[in-house]
Amino acid sequence: MATQHPSSALPAPARSAAYPMAKPGYGKRSAPDQQARTQNDFALLPTRERYVAGFVDHLPDGAAMSVKTLAKQLPLYGQQAISTALTALSVAGHLRRVRSAVVGAGDEIRWVFRTFWSRTARDNEWWNTYLATEQAAQAAAPAPEAPALDTASAPPRAPAEQPSPPPPGPESSRTERTTEPTAVPHQRTPDRAPDIEPAPPAPGTAPATPAPDAEPHSAGASPAYLALARLGRDDHRLTLSADDCAVLEARAAQWLARGVSVDYLTSALTAGLPAQVDSPLGFVRRRLADKMPPRLPAEGTPAASPAPAPTRRLLMECTDCGRPGQPEALPDGLCRPCRASHSGSVGEENLPHPADIADVKAHMNNLRDLLKPV
Repeated sequence: MATQHPSSALPAPARSAAYPMAKPGYGKRSAPDQQARTQNDFALLPTRERYVAGFVDHLPDGAAMSVKTLAKQLPLYGQQAISTALTALSVAGHLRRVRSAVVGAGDEIRWVFRTFWSRTARDNEWWNTYLATEQAAQAAAPAPEAPALDTASAPPRAPAEQPSPPPPGPESSRTERTTEPTAVPHQRTPDRAPDIEPAPPAPGTAPATPAPDAEPHSAGASPAYLALARLGRDDHRLTLSADDCAVLEARAAQWLARGVSVDYLTSALTAGLPAQVDSPLGFVRRRLADKMPPRLPAEGTPAASPAPAPTRRLLMECTDCGRPGQPEALPDGLCRPCRASHSGSVGEENLPHPADIADVKAHMNNLRDLLKPV
């Protein structure tokens, strides 16, 4: 008979499945200054509400708090029962549902939905003060900036749009030398904006000098002409000849006269190119016409003040129906119709007075006596 030798290693503890988390910014949020957990927490609540409250209290911050998600995790009750229990917990002062406006990309404003939870029951005054503090903190915090187009640098291109490397040969050494950026001297373009001036050389570096084999025409070319000539270096599909650059120079100079930089002009012409450009001259001419930037106001004209950043609002939601409103307008976390419905179902103030019950009974007895046969 074989002798069993049990292992001395302790068995691995069983782990429950991870609770589903909400999207970043959504879900459960714990209120501050809560009392420590005890075995008597939620002892005054009914059985169902005590069961749901104990489960929600142990969820981590950021956990999904929708009725459907909670019903999937709690086997004893369905969605209707969970919704009713959350309404009762809101009336008892344990939770508030809140929606907060968050600034997105550009002028987009999206709403983030959160559920604030407190193991310690709070009254309406405490919740109103706390939510007002949260709103003030959000208003004081810097708004998250959406990624915007940087006009000083060209947007990243897709891999298909990357310029192909030059073929090996005697011209490769020349290409490597001419791809280095060179300082652009003062040119003859009229009414150009200050941001197209060449950047001063970094301290400690020698001033750039043109390559010995550079074309003589480039020494006196305008920034618009040079920008057009360098399109083919950025993307071979937009290679322009000297005559093409001379034809398009005036139209490109209009862009620079309207206050945009050379890098912005280059990025606008090279962004989102098709797989094949049959006529670089026609393609660039069309883009210069279709994407012409707006004209800046003349000097001395007061520029329009920038639109103020939208205020990030914080609204409470009715726990039962989800109707938004200010915290003061939603006592117990319920709107007026839901509060009346909830009070009518469980409140004692709507019960009939004992004297009225006695009068009704006496009236019914009198009717029975009148209906009896003589």
